[in-house]
Amino acid sequence: MSIAWRDAMSQALYGPGGFFVAGTGPADHFRTSVHASPAFATALRRLVAEVDSALGHPPRLDVVDVGAGRGELLLALRRLLASEGAVGVAVGVSGEPAHSGRSGLIPPWAGSPETLTPTAAARPLGEEPSLVAARPSLAERVRFTAVEYAPRPENLPEEINWVSEIPEGITGLLIATEWLDNVPLDVAMHTEDGWRYVLVDPTSGAETIGELVRPADHDWLTRWWPHYSSTTDGSSTAPSALPGATSGSESGFGAARPAEGSSLTARSRPGCPETPHRAEIGRTRDETWANAVGKISRGLAVAVDYGHLSEDRPVDGTLTGYRGGRQVPPVPDGSSDVTAHVAMDSVASAGAAVARCAYSLVLQREALRALGADGGRPPLSLAGTDPVGYVRALAAASTVAELTDPAGLGGHWWLRQPVGIPLGSAVAR
Repeated sequence: MSIAWRDAMSQALYGPGGFFVAGTGPADHFRTSVHASPAFATALRRLVAEVDSALGHPPRLDVVDVGAGRGELLLALRRLLASEGAVGVAVGVSGEPAHSGRSGLIPPWAGSPETLTPTAAARPLGEEPSLVAARPSLAERVRFTAVEYAPRPENLPEEINWVSEIPEGITGLLIATEWLDNVPLDVAMHTEDGWRYVLVDPTSGAETIGELVRPADHDWLTRWWPHYSSTTDGSSTAPSALPGATSGSESGFGAARPAEGSSLTARSRPGCPETPHRAEIGRTRDETWANAVGKISRGLAVAVDYGHLSEDRPVDGTLTGYRGGRQVPPVPDGSSDVTAHVAMDSVASAGAAVARCAYSLVLQREALRALGADGGRPPLSLAGTDPVGYVRALAAASTVAELTDPAGLGGHWWLRQPVGIPLGSAVAR
């Protein structure tokens, strides 16, 4: 029996035996920035320090990972903080101890967690040295929380809290890496009498056309998916090609989940007429992100995902699947990931309405460079003076380059939504 895509995704991803609930976790099926390189976690370590400073170094600093997989990101952050405290050295964005002449990194600012600076240089202007000395370290004040429907992994350190819902009253950083793309949504197709829901058979993936979309979804489509303009009788007419609109193989898959051996041409939808007039209704993602932002008392919410903006919506949609490191047709039977790109501007607007603060929306390559990662090669002269260091720096630069590749992970969007704190620059200076 055919059902709405939103219901099919919910069952396939989060129901009993669903893709994100059962099995060993998503890392076996696709690569995210978290899995691609330790440089990603190290850059976020720097962001944690920036949020801590903006909050005035609170007694407790929350770091909440929504859609935590099996806890990989929080484990990496915990190891970074523990190693800094244990050996008394800072860790650079490459994942290696910070040192001069390194590659792939922007020179850190004085007092950053990547530099060994005197206490006087590191403390905020006007802060008494005695207060700095008496303050517990960041590692002592951070509280890690993973939000995930899957059972708690075995041997996960007890310092990482494991919950199924976002907690209230967060003071600190909420990070959602490739989470919103898996928030279930409805799919619509434009017909002669207007937008209608697309229904899907969960066992085969075959699609059929259902009823006209409800008013709330029609309003969202009118505002955020501008391929059609409403007429006075409630139907829609297609405008001429919009500037920047894409179709076919240019529909946004360049920034899809990069995975080894994946094919970016697996676009077939069994039983569905070939038409470019599809839309993925992002209203549920807007509501989900607004709810997440509303859980923050003070701090920063960051969503990292692949997506598109209103002037560049893919006219045939982006719905697809991933299984075993390969892109596959989206069949919502629980055996594969089912995902669609995120309408990032719509989500950002919803979060800003709750936070009542301006947001920042930049590409990942820009965000990571602002946090110290640029993927540059080390100077060749280093090979003559420090061959081992040169090889290590070259390897580190390579992993950063994957994170900042505009055709892959670097094409992801970073949405930063502050709540009650200043919004620092997301672009390298």
